Amino acid sequence: MTQETERQRWQRNFVELLQELRVVQTGVQILFAFLLILAYTPGFASVDRFALVVYLVALLSAAAAAALIIAPVAHHRMLFRRGQKPRLVRYASRMTFAGLMLVMVSMVSVVLLATDALVPRTVAITLAAVTGLIFVTLWGVMPVLHRRAIGAAEPDA
Repeated sequence: MTQETERQRWQRNFVELLQELRVVQTGVQILFAFLLILAYTPGFASVDRFALVVYLVALLSAAAAAALIIAPVAHHRMLFRRGQKPRLVRYASRMTFAGLMLVMVSMVSVVLLATDALVPRTVAITLAAVTGLIFVTLWGVMPVLHRRAIGAAEPDA
């Protein structure tokens, strides 16, 4: 087994991060497009203040998530061939995490918006809360528990 150099490790970390971003990016863009279109549907003009606020939270968090998830590409272009791969990987990782948290906010908001149109508001809020709990568990709690279970080894990047 060949030992990778530090430069190769940073390059591998960046490639792995780009693969993760490819998975998320399309979904975020589709969600954002759906939310943009929603405002122009015939029944949207008659939504109450609650639904409007939920919609704005969903729309703006999806837009911010898209910005954060696409930002590593812009950073890479600006730092290309400048020997900044470690810095790029660190920043891109932080932006990706923040983007994922905003995707979670947007998706829970969309669930609340959709269920509010179908069931009583208290039920919709409960369903959105359960959805949020599922996201927090799968995207936050379980990875932290997994990380603790494998020990306090130094991270790759």
